[in-house]
Amino acid sequence: MGDTGKEEYKIQSFDTETQQLLKTALKDPSSVDLEKVANIIVDQSLKDSVFSKEAGRICYTIIQVNNMPMMALVNPVYECLFRLAQPDSLKKEEEVDCLVLQLHRIGEQLEKMNSQPMDELFSLLRDGFLLEEGLSSLSQLLLLEIIEFRAADWKMTGAAQKYYYSEVTD
Repeated sequence: MGDTGKEEYKIQSFDTETQQLLKTALKDPSSVDLEKVANIIVDQSLKDSVFSKEAGRICYTIIQVNNMPMMALVNPVYECLFRLAQPDSLKKEEEVDCLVLQLHRIGEQLEKMNSQPMDELFSLLRDGFLLEEGLSSLSQLLLLEIIEFRAADWKMTGAAQKYYYSEVTD
């Protein structure tokens, strides 16, 4: 994605003070209270599922800019992921897509920092995949793929790559 200073983020829904805090966090994470930033992002994500993708991008950028803010983000990010793993969210393809995308991006790092919530999250995902009625075929496929991805130590095997992505043309 290149230089994060030039990247635009959709933060207009926040008040001016919060926008400034988020902009500062993106440029210099060590100069702000990252727990406060994380809570703002999680709260907005829980209110507005469309913002969840943007929240993931913002958190990913903050982590890339400064190696250690991840510790402050671990619990709030898990809260967001748990919200996306609830039965009502699993029935919405866009929310499952967002969940799986974030797990691909930062799942391995999250698990290294605190594995217990990741075990609990994947229990929810397995139960959702196996027991939840009304999941779309795409949601089932995405859930199965991320379960296998983690089982393969956060790597995509050649066979899995072929199975999940050989017929997808979008």
